[in-house]
Amino acid sequence: MEYPIRPALAQAVPVIPHGPDWWYEPKFDGHRTILRRTEDTVILYARSGRVVTSHWMDLAVAGMGLHPGTTLDGEAVIWKDGKVDFGAAQSRAASSITRARALAAQHPASYAAWDVLEHPTRGQTTGLPYTERRRLLLDLLHDIPPPIQAVPATDDRAVAVAWYAGLQEQGIEGIVCKKGTAGYPAGRRGWTKVRHADTEDALVVGYLGPRRRPHRLALAIGDEGGPIRLSARLDPVLAGRIADALTAAEVIGERRAEGETYTRVDGDLTVEVLAGTGRHGTLTVTRMR
Repeated sequence: MEYPIRPALAQAVPVIPHGPDWWYEPKFDGHRTILRRTEDTVILYARSGRVVTSHWMDLAVAGMGLHPGTTLDGEAVIWKDGKVDFGAAQSRAASSITRARALAAQHPASYAAWDVLEHPTRGQTTGLPYTERRRLLLDLLHDIPPPIQAVPATDDRAVAVAWYAGLQEQGIEGIVCKKGTAGYPAGRRGWTKVRHADTEDALVVGYLGPRRRPHRLALAIGDEGGPIRLSARLDPVLAGRIADALTAAEVIGERRAEGETYTRVDGDLTVEVLAGTGRHGTLTVTRMR
């Protein structure tokens, strides 16, 4: 396989689909992470392809228990008080390496794995059906203790509806739906997702105003190559949190969008924007991802 891998994405839909061949998984609210076990070490990649092993060293250490030649797709999550804490995961991902290690000591991470992309004996598995990849994943993790665990999955829509209704308080933000006969849709929105909040993800590619107190963000939404959009003015509290995350991003000059100049950054900071605001007016940022 070629690394970094372009992870599969999910398209937001309003209701949980039903019909034959659908499988459903809880959607954990954390930091998307590809975990690769090589012959000598473990490498962790963010959704953008950036190597983030140093920020999730506790997961890298746990990943050494996997057989070499294993690559998993999943979510790095942090549990606090019996609930998945998205803010804690985002703070870890956006912190300095020294700070990340301190945070790991306070609140160790878990890895919620939902797919196997490379298998130690089967090789690349992305072309296999979801149901076959799921079986291989469960076999691989059968004797692997926490913090690496497979996410629950069901082909019973009633169970998925119960998860959607009953697990929100535990930090489960919705349901991801996948076709059982489909391969892994690398780099494409081949899955669907139903979330409690009517939002979509946007990659932060820049900011307007001071770095320590950004006024607005430059955002890339959807597929690569689309136009860069500018957000509405940020809430002051949210702007402060985003500013902390921006300190880890590399500044790569200035660009223009919608007639304004913004500072371009290279990183994997993602925010949520209200769905539908991108076509009519500026984007309203609701929180960091």
